[in-house]
Amino acid sequence: MAAKIAVLGNINIDFVMGAERMPRPGETLMGTDLRLVPGGKGANQAVTAARLGAEVTVIGRVCEDTFGPQLRANLEREGIDTRFLTSDPQTHTGSAFIALAPSGENSILSCMGANLAVSREQMEAAAPAIEAADMLLVQLGVPLEAVLQAMEIAHAAGTRVLFDPTPVREHLEPMWQHVTVSCPNETEAEVIIGEPAEALEDAARAAEWFRKRGVQIAIIKLGARGALVLDDDGARLVRGYSVTVVDTTGAGDSFAGALGTRLAEGASVNEALAFANAAGAMAASRFGAQPSLPTRAEVEALMAAQQRDDRVERV
Repeated sequence: MAAKIAVLGNINIDFVMGAERMPRPGETLMGTDLRLVPGGKGANQAVTAARLGAEVTVIGRVCEDTFGPQLRANLEREGIDTRFLTSDPQTHTGSAFIALAPSGENSILSCMGANLAVSREQMEAAAPAIEAADMLLVQLGVPLEAVLQAMEIAHAAGTRVLFDPTPVREHLEPMWQHVTVSCPNETEAEVIIGEPAEALEDAARAAEWFRKRGVQIAIIKLGARGALVLDDDGARLVRGYSVTVVDTTGAGDSFAGALGTRLAEGASVNEALAFANAAGAMAASRFGAQPSLPTRAEVEALMAAQQRDDRVERV
C-alpha cells in the first residue's frame, strides 16, 4: 500500500534566469536566458513524493491569474489530490525570481502572494487529509498560524510531522514540540539557534538543540557531504552521493519529499536518509525545480551505482 503524504506549503511559478553573477546596487547585467518553471517548496515536495510512489494531498493557495490554474493542472497531472488547494481572487500566485550561476548555485527572491492567504480555517477544512496521512510535510512559505494549526491537527491524530524550516522566520518555538523530523540545512540551523552548524561537531550540537525542544529525529543537511542525524540511536553522518551539479533549485525539497516518503513507508532512519541524499543529488544534477525531481527508479539507480560500506559514520 502506498504511503499517504499530506503537504502544506507554498506553490509558485519560478522565473529562472541564467547569470554570471548577481548585479551590484545600481548595476544592470544581461541574463543568458529566461525560463518559467513550476516550483514552490510545498509543490516541489508534493511532486517528489508522488513521483516516488506516495499517495499525496497538497494544501495551499494560488490565484486565478495566468499561473494559478496552470500550477493546479500540473500538480493534478502528477496524480496529486488538489481538493485543498484553494484560490484567492485578491492577489497573485506566488512567484520566485531565480538567478542561476554557471556553478549551479542560485540566488532567489520570492514574492509569496496567495501563499500568505493560507489560513487556520483552511487547515480545519483540510483536517481529514492531515489526520489520514502517514506523514505531514510542512515548510514556512505560508503563515505561521496555519503551519502551527496543521501541526497541532497532525499531533492530535498521531500523524508524524516532517518540518523543513525554510525560509527561516522567527517565532518558531511553539512548533518544535509537534515535530517528528526536522531537516534544516547548516545555514538555516545557524540562523535558528544562533551558532555555527557547518562543521560536523557544530552540526551535532545544533541537532541536540532541536532534540531538547522535542524533535525526535533532528537532521542537519550538509550539502554534498550528506546529512547529520541525531535520534535515540545517537549522532551519525549519512554521506551524500556524487553528481555534477547543474542547478541546486529544488534539491532540498527533493530531499525532504524523499525522506518523508521513505519514513512513511517504514524505512529505518539511515535507509531513509541515504535515499533522501540520493534524491537531492539527482535534483541538483538537472535544471529547474519540478523538472529536476527524480522518479524512484532514478534514485535507486544512483544508489546502486555508488554503493559503499562506509555510507554511515558515527560522529
